[in-house]
Amino acid sequence: MHPNPDTLPADLPAPVDDGAADHLRGMKLPDVALTATDGTTVSLAKLSGRTVAYAYPRTGEPGKPVLTPDWDAIPGARGCTPQACDFRDHHAALCKRGVAQVYGLSTQTSAYQREAAERLHLTFPLLADPHRAFAMAARLPVFEAGGQVLLRRLTLVIDDGVVSQVFYPVFPADRGAQQVIDWLDGGSA
Repeated sequence: MHPNPDTLPADLPAPVDDGAADHLRGMKLPDVALTATDGTTVSLAKLSGRTVAYAYPRTGEPGKPVLTPDWDAIPGARGCTPQACDFRDHHAALCKRGVAQVYGLSTQTSAYQREAAERLHLTFPLLADPHRAFAMAARLPVFEAGGQVLLRRLTLVIDDGVVSQVFYPVFPADRGAQQVIDWLDGGSA
């Protein structure tokens, strides 16, 4: 059992940039319909304006065991709840900087994601890609754990369906929104 899932241990292994997201910058995203936790269907390729979409492996369920006993030893695996809370806490700051919409994306089902969205009081929807149709079409980086193929943590800044910026790997997980804000404010990636 983990301690507080909202905080990250200091000794988590850092993921390395393996180049698996290099192809994404400048990509016109594939038109794949994803179910959102607010009941809508979303295609990241068809959204107007600036969108921030962050991918994460999976959120855990309170009181239930982690997917695999070595979860914390997998570089970049731990931190989905702190990542979601980071984007929730910075949602207004992102919108103030011209971001029209924010989404979280995982391979979990929308029903599973709804529990997390409600529990964490998220101010934006989560998108479900349980069959990995979008992940495979966009060739998003993945890893396997506990017999499941999961998304590696990354953040995309998307302008009218085209990826303008990619943050990969995102570590620690609770700094993803600030990375985007710094970039929007004219900082470097």
